[in-house]
Amino acid sequence: MQIKEIKQFLPHRYPFLLVDRVLEIELGKRILAYKNITVNEDVFNGHFPGEPIFPGMMIIEAMAQAAGLLGFATVNKQPEDNALYLFAGVDKVRFKRPVVPGDRLMLEAEIDSTKRNIWRFNCTSSVDDQVTCKATILCALQGMGSQGSDSRGADSQGTDSQGTDS
Repeated sequence: MQIKEIKQFLPHRYPFLLVDRVLEIELGKRILAYKNITVNEDVFNGHFPGEPIFPGMMIIEAMAQAAGLLGFATVNKQPEDNALYLFAGVDKVRFKRPVVPGDRLMLEAEIDSTKRNIWRFNCTSSVDDQVTCKATILCALQGMGSQGSDSRGADSQGTDSQGTDS
């Protein structure tokens, strides 16, 4: 899947579209995508001058976008269908090595489980076959303008994705 098709599935645009290409996708199972990290990205003006390191939160966002792509493609929905995947949570985050300009950040997401509109993904990013980050990411599939779920993944009864009161 190249950038034109990625933009059909994700509502993000420059400078916050963080998936450049999808190499493999198994609907309902997994996705392998990548983001090329270039020195021209605005984030490197401040993170860090003289020692550019791609921010960890942007690695997590890139993994979440790859997971969102897998989810959208699996249910055959696009933002133009008034559907969004919203970040509902992130657990078990571990950073293993820095990501720097010139790296190709590989993004892998596997569907762990789905419950109602909440999807749990096991995500890994890597550079040159070395893990850079691992995380469990929760996304909520939500219709735009719907009242059934808020951006935290809480439903209209006030319970979150784990079924606890929010």
